[in-house]
Amino acid sequence: MAGRFYDPPSSASSESDGGDEWPFSDSGMDSNITESDTPRNEGEAPLSPQFPPRPPSAGSQPKSPRSRRQRTLSQSAAAKAAVTTTNQDFILRTKEQKTFYTAGRPPWYNFSGQHVEPFVIGICGGSASGKTTVTNKIIESLGHPWVTLLSMDSFYKVLTEKQHHQAAKNEYNFDHPDAFDFELLRKTLQRLKHFKSVEVPIYNFITHSRETKTKTMYGANVIIFEGILSFYNQEICSLLDMKVFVDTDSDIRLARRLRRDISQRGRELEGVLKQYSTFVKPSFEHYIAPLMAHADIIVPRGGDNEVAISLIVQHVQTQLQLRGFKLRPILATAQVDQPLPNSLHILPLTPQVRGLHTFIRNKETPRDEFIFYSRRLIRLTIEFALSLLPFKDTVVETPQGVSYQGKRIATDKIVGVSVLRAGETMEQALSEVCKDIRIGKILIQNNIETGEPELYYLRLPRDIKDYLVILMDATVATGAAAMMAIRVLLDHDVPEENILVASLLMAASGVHSIAYAFPRVRIVSSAVDPEINEKFFVKPGIGNFGDRYFGTEPPNEV
Repeated sequence: MAGRFYDPPSSASSESDGGDEWPFSDSGMDSNITESDTPRNEGEAPLSPQFPPRPPSAGSQPKSPRSRRQRTLSQSAAAKAAVTTTNQDFILRTKEQKTFYTAGRPPWYNFSGQHVEPFVIGICGGSASGKTTVTNKIIESLGHPWVTLLSMDSFYKVLTEKQHHQAAKNEYNFDHPDAFDFELLRKTLQRLKHFKSVEVPIYNFITHSRETKTKTMYGANVIIFEGILSFYNQEICSLLDMKVFVDTDSDIRLARRLRRDISQRGRELEGVLKQYSTFVKPSFEHYIAPLMAHADIIVPRGGDNEVAISLIVQHVQTQLQLRGFKLRPILATAQVDQPLPNSLHILPLTPQVRGLHTFIRNKETPRDEFIFYSRRLIRLTIEFALSLLPFKDTVVETPQGVSYQGKRIATDKIVGVSVLRAGETMEQALSEVCKDIRIGKILIQNNIETGEPELYYLRLPRDIKDYLVILMDATVATGAAAMMAIRVLLDHDVPEENILVASLLMAASGVHSIAYAFPRVRIVSSAVDPEINEKFFVKPGIGNFGDRYFGTEPPNEV
């Protein structure tokens, strides 16, 4: 489930002009702007350094008269290259320009549907100290495909016209705390920590302005936040589980900054040196270097320090293991012998419905008949689900000129979301009864080794939080996949009471799992079977619905 996340498979990352497409990954950012002369030894904590004169504030200018900027996210060429080279094994791109992650995101919530606390790493250091290199090496060494990478570079404030002129002449201090929108940054990091989707600004370092597009990001099991002043704000600092300071010799940082600003940002040598001596170096000494006192780990020499990076990775892996769990076995045995919840609505068992179940449950039913009778039963289930939606009274006039007291669905904001691949079989029925309905997709598959559900892909309408959602999955056994899909919707700010799960067949354990975790979600099914077997198939059940429907059933599957 790709802020988004590091452009490898991470939380999810998609441009903000269209639906949310969840290549769960974050955009990589390049390092920021700052410098210092005095290399420090590991362990030094300059709690009370001799501060040079306070550098000019970037925020002392009058507030911008422009409207508040749109939120977006920046991504450097270097970071993009790193993403491409380190994550090719996890990404599959189709000719239709769709992206799938071959390493899925495991559950990020527990059996009660609540988020498992993510591990948040803060990386601080001067401009061109190697923060991005350290970040990329941590991500590569973790081998964990779901990582959200948030850069402070994305949160520069919008400049006034006067400040734009100053920036063009290298007379604006981008390294001062007043240059950053810490309030927006705090809210963004908090939402990511709660696995919510966010819109992150994209800052253009050539034009010194926000771009019109935004970058959609999502929370992940690991969140990395990097920037020159990552530890400056106390509220933001309190959100970090591990604080890493990258300490690199000032001459090396200056050389890197010259190369980066001239080659990547179109600056002139004289302007870079002027900005460095006037703003970057004083700001580093006054604001950034003292932040080393807050660090849990100091990494001298930046990305070249393999030992320090290895220690960081070992600690993060240990924390992830402590927070891990097996979800499906817990769901399969929880809530045993409990009465079915009130949130469950079962299609009335008429002779016709029982007859359709007889066809699809019979292992001897040929595939064409299985498809035919499944579609009939799916249509009845969808119609039944729609009858549970709110209706309002209306009066129409018949062709004979007589008034008729009728009903209409109280909202036209209904969207369908299918859990691929079996849920896709229910899309046609929904489209036939709800004209022009939009349908989103979520791809969830079980890990072959662990048996746990994993999120690989999603595409949802961007305004889905304003809609009533019919979530479609043909069969529900333990409820693990359905809970993951519901969790995705909740993380997109869809109210729990606006979600209706529609399924052809469910096991009682799956019903209990969903109802226990999400009591305000309504559940609709044509039947509920009492148990599941050791392979998590519903009993008596219908076998693997997707394999039978699509003709991919291997022998002796059940």
